[in-house]
Amino acid sequence: MDRITKLQEMLAQSPGDSFLQHALALEFIKRGDDLKARRYFEELLGSDPMYVGSYYHLAKLLERNGDTSAAIATYEKGMEQAKKVQDQHAYNELRGAWEELTF
Repeated sequence: MDRITKLQEMLAQSPGDSFLQHALALEFIKRGDDLKARRYFEELLGSDPMYVGSYYHLAKLLERNGDTSAAIATYEKGMEQAKKVQDQHAYNELRGAWEELTF
């Protein structure tokens, strides 16, 4: 059984599991399926906006696909959420990526 199938089965049993959604999105990125990865990241952040690690990966995906304005907005939203949960490491990573894109 491949990782995506296994993660999908686990997610079917625990549909609100943010970690599983994030892991599944990353697996789709590894396979080059940015459309499915984006869908999982967006669903995850829609239901759990405090899962700050996903903002970085979603924004990088958007950058890679040429959607610069959406990537900037995603970095900014991620920075905002990272401040709320007091995750300075995530904030710094998001800020660094945002600066590279905007300057």
